[in-house]
Amino acid sequence: MRRAVCPGSFDPITNGHLDIIERASRLYDTVHVAVMINKSKQGLFTVEERIDLIQRVTESFGNVRVEAFHGLLVDFCKDRDIPAIVKGLRAVSDFDYELQMAQMNNGLSGVETLFVPTNPTYSFLSSSLVKEVAAWGGDVSHLVPETVNAVLAERLSKR
Repeated sequence: MRRAVCPGSFDPITNGHLDIIERASRLYDTVHVAVMINKSKQGLFTVEERIDLIQRVTESFGNVRVEAFHGLLVDFCKDRDIPAIVKGLRAVSDFDYELQMAQMNNGLSGVETLFVPTNPTYSFLSSSLVKEVAAWGGDVSHLVPETVNAVLAERLSKR
């Protein structure tokens, strides 16, 4: 069975994330989406809420598993016998950082990293930008799945 992981914070998941996960799901038998727990950062959504949103928007793929992780990604991979990490690259600046991470992960455990170029439609997109635009009342409905847009609007209306 071919397995890969798509890691990230996904706060919230965007159409750019979803594009990479969907493409990975066509290449691998099982794609694990690893939602990073970063105790030093306060997210807009809890880890449990992010997992729920990701499960809802990837349900139709049929081969995506979503779970939280903290610590080293290579340990997550080792514990689940996952030989590959799939990462989307938006720009050259992403490549510089991600290449170093890929080399470190491979050196630590032999896990390979595959880089997938982001669909140009989403090349500028990040969760941080989505949250900022939405917080100022901007329309982000074309940047996130419909389910996420509704939850995001509700969450920001309470602030």
